[in-house]
Amino acid sequence: MRKTFTPNQKAQVALSALAGTQSVSQIASAYEVHPTQVKQWAGIAKEGLPLLFTDKRKNEHKDLEDKLDQLFRIIGQRDVELDWLKKKLHLDTP
Repeated sequence: MRKTFTPNQKAQVALSALAGTQSVSQIASAYEVHPTQVKQWAGIAKEGLPLLFTDKRKNEHKDLEDKLDQLFRIIGQRDVELDWLKKKLHLDTP
């Protein structure tokens, strides 16, 4: 039967591996996890740590600015289309 681990358990194993106080084999036997899995979780944790310290507000502002720019482009396009339609309707009607 396959054993499943919670995210907290995975984090605890990864932190133990990143601490470097025990070997991968010792950590694997203590948590009843395969050594390859310990290395994999430690790698995932190591890659994800910089994301924890990024300023999320900057990303939110950038996303909002991109969305706002897109909306302004759409509005501008609609204004051009509306002006064109108004000119066409005035030319066609006597």
